[in-house]
Amino acid sequence: MTDNTYFTSDPVGSLLSLQDVVTEFRTESGTVRGVDGVSYDVRPGECLGVVGESGSGKSVTMMSALGLLPPSAVVRGGRAYFSGHDLLTESEKELSRRRGRDIGVIFQDPMTALNPVMTIGEQIAESIRRHDRRLGRPAVRARVHELLSDVGIADAARRARQYPHQFSGGMRQRVMIAIAIANRPKLIIADEPTTALDVTIQAQILDLLVRVRDEVDAALVLITHDLGVIAEMADRVVVMYGGRVVEQAPVDALFHDTRHPYTQSLLSSLPRMDRSTTRLATVGARPELPPTGTVALPGSGAPSGDHRLVRVGEDHYVDPAYAQSERIEVLS
Repeated sequence: MTDNTYFTSDPVGSLLSLQDVVTEFRTESGTVRGVDGVSYDVRPGECLGVVGESGSGKSVTMMSALGLLPPSAVVRGGRAYFSGHDLLTESEKELSRRRGRDIGVIFQDPMTALNPVMTIGEQIAESIRRHDRRLGRPAVRARVHELLSDVGIADAARRARQYPHQFSGGMRQRVMIAIAIANRPKLIIADEPTTALDVTIQAQILDLLVRVRDEVDAALVLITHDLGVIAEMADRVVVMYGGRVVEQAPVDALFHDTRHPYTQSLLSSLPRMDRSTTRLATVGARPELPPTGTVALPGSGAPSGDHRLVRVGEDHYVDPAYAQSERIEVLS
């Protein structure tokens, strides 16, 4: 079904609404557009998966909205409405207040995100006190111990006095989750939260994310390249390639009614136990980043300059170049 209805972001009905966000990086070779007109919404209470290969812009888009870009990057345009306020127009002080209070962030490398010279307890306490100065020291300490217990760290009083290097990778990620939920945020952003963790620990961290999201009644944005995680956890999925959104859909539609060749390539590259193949599918060609910002898409003979997505099904939108293509059921 194609009805020529284009995706329009909804800042009123959404918790977070991104509209035509553009972010560029200054390099020795010139300016590179890493995010090129990205628009999508995060609805209250949902788990939104943002998927794409490394360099697709999935993390940079969210860091643009949160004011957490490196010095070489700058947001050139767009809007990022959170609860009706445009984050891209707020001061660093205002954004800092929102981060941790309204928005909790879980970074992919807790060892670099955590302060190595502060105890774990001090770092969690700092997040609590920054947003609620009414609490006294005993109340903050009790809250720190409660949070550590909530994320599955036993002997909380003793572990709170230890430093990040005394924790395993999985335990450090649990600490990051404790900091993220310390002030019961409305939105939790998890950026590759299981990177470099073994499979067993990954499953534990993902289960923990689901549980704490339900406990604090927050929406969750899960940024990942792992489609297995997306299939298990997400309600809706945004697919990014070359700094743009190329398809977004409910998770079932994305896996069973795939429309965009890049999404198809991602899904086809998953190893299958029930299928004998000599090699995995490749995922398109490396996207070019010319000064105009146009992107050569896999399966397309010409670059696409249209940022809008057209409706092809219930809550399912895709690049207009592929709106008339037949449905592709990659997973059956």
